[in-house]
Amino acid sequence: MTPHSPTTALADTADTSTLARRRAESDRSAARARSRTRGDRPSFFATAILLLGALYCLLPVAWVLVASTKSGAELFSTFTFAPSRHLLVNVRDLVEYRDGLFWRWMANTALYAGAGAILSVIVSATAGYALAKYRFRGKSAVFNVLLAGVLVPGVVLAIPQYLLLAQIGLTNTYWSVLLPSIISPYGIYLARIYSAAAVPDEVIEAARTDGAGETRTFVQVAVPMLLPGLVTVFLFQFVAIWNNFMLPYIMLGDDRLFPLTVGLSGLLNQGASQPALYTLVITGALLSIVPLVALFLLLQRYWQVDLAAGGVKA
Repeated sequence: MTPHSPTTALADTADTSTLARRRAESDRSAARARSRTRGDRPSFFATAILLLGALYCLLPVAWVLVASTKSGAELFSTFTFAPSRHLLVNVRDLVEYRDGLFWRWMANTALYAGAGAILSVIVSATAGYALAKYRFRGKSAVFNVLLAGVLVPGVVLAIPQYLLLAQIGLTNTYWSVLLPSIISPYGIYLARIYSAAAVPDEVIEAARTDGAGETRTFVQVAVPMLLPGLVTVFLFQFVAIWNNFMLPYIMLGDDRLFPLTVGLSGLLNQGASQPALYTLVITGALLSIVPLVALFLLLQRYWQVDLAAGGVKA
């Protein structure tokens, strides 16, 4: 047998080393692929669940959009999601119903939701800031009562509120809906959490050192820092008042004071004897969504809530 030369031995060693490196790289690539596959599975399931949730929320909106294009006869005789071409006719009939009563309902709803949300933001901001930044006797008790208020459904308070307002003669007025909407325990809670997270104590002390009073410190220093959180409170309260049914239903008797929820509900009840009103109700429901969508699109750049950081700091 002929012995291998040193050159041949070196070549064999180099080939072996190259094969080992290639195998190692192949094993690492396979491991990364398996890791990505394992990591993609939870992501896939999470995405699927989110898509199902979005479909569940958007399906009624899609139905309202399609149903508002149908005539009264087509509403019950055609496929559920088959659109028609009667949208403009339905809008015209809705606008002309009782000399434009729908627009009166729309204006009432905008007044209740807009004024109520603005006043609620003012109350929530001042109360939440005080709970977060001031020390006073009974602070913990006040906060515990506030948390209890968050847990109490608004429907439970509707009858007591009606009895109180009836004693001072404010039922069946705009105030009977506005006044209960001003106080929002959840809004105060959010403002308190956000004040603790977004407004450093050092900034407040610096403002006081510079001679600013408490009101000026709150308005000119704290409020700009709280703006994203206050926008969130405004949106939550605006949507809650816009969609509120029970409170105005109990408080109001004059249909010219009704918001959209109560007015459209009345039309729906009349639909049993006048089926043509069903198309007006559906078209009105579609138009009632438009202001909410526009508001969210307008304020979405301010909607930056860091509740996790606020909760840790609080």
